[in-house]
Amino acid sequence: MNFGLIIVGDEILSGKRQDKHLSKVIELLSARGLALAWSHYVGDDPRRITEILRTAFASGDVVFSCGGIGATPDDHTRQCAAAALDRPLALHPEARELIMERVRQLAAEKGWTDDPDHPDTLHRLNMGVFPEGATLIPNPYNRIPGFSVGDVHFVPGFPVMAHPMIEALLDTRYAHLHGAGVQQERSLIVYGAMEASLTPLMIDLEARFEGIKVFSLPSVDHPVHGRHIELGVKGRGERLDAAYAALLDGLARFGARTGPEMVRSNAPE
Repeated sequence: MNFGLIIVGDEILSGKRQDKHLSKVIELLSARGLALAWSHYVGDDPRRITEILRTAFASGDVVFSCGGIGATPDDHTRQCAAAALDRPLALHPEARELIMERVRQLAAEKGWTDDPDHPDTLHRLNMGVFPEGATLIPNPYNRIPGFSVGDVHFVPGFPVMAHPMIEALLDTRYAHLHGAGVQQERSLIVYGAMEASLTPLMIDLEARFEGIKVFSLPSVDHPVHGRHIELGVKGRGERLDAAYAALLDGLARFGARTGPEMVRSNAPE
């Protein structure tokens, strides 16, 4: 299965807050031998959020959506998820109990009312209104849950809440996938060549070796290697070794001047 990430919020796109989700989710996946296949940033625009979620639900991927599940006017993700699924919204009974526990706790600590019919309480209960058929994601920080529909999982935008919730999903629901995304990279430095001239070799390698990806990372001002291209292949097992040997052979026939070779892996330590 592929893994995807959706990050919701005008505050990210405007620069008011720096995104902390992308790097952390990559880290959490990598530590389990998994990899992120795609990500989207989207502002608080219901139409765009709905379009992205409709694609996510149809993808068959495991998707984590961070942000927009609160109950303020700029939180649209719960409503957009329901629209994308063409399902009604409903107060989840277990979520209601968890939210009421939190209300009672705050009432005891701060002297607030715990009247279930009080306007403030009713507003808080909106955070438990999810698309019909959703299941809960426990929130260890304040017990206000996120929710899942299939393999699309919705967590708050706060990293202190979102990241433990995502980690728990990876270690329970998706524990059987650990290691499935482990890949190796084998690459080398190529001096003085243009990407366009190496493209036919790259196309040929991907056509010949199924499951192998070829990559090129050009640099124009590297402090050690100057202008160069890091050219390599990534994949698994004997096919990777064969593809890399074919890459070296192709570069030799091309007459390329090459430099250091590198091996990388996203296998968990």
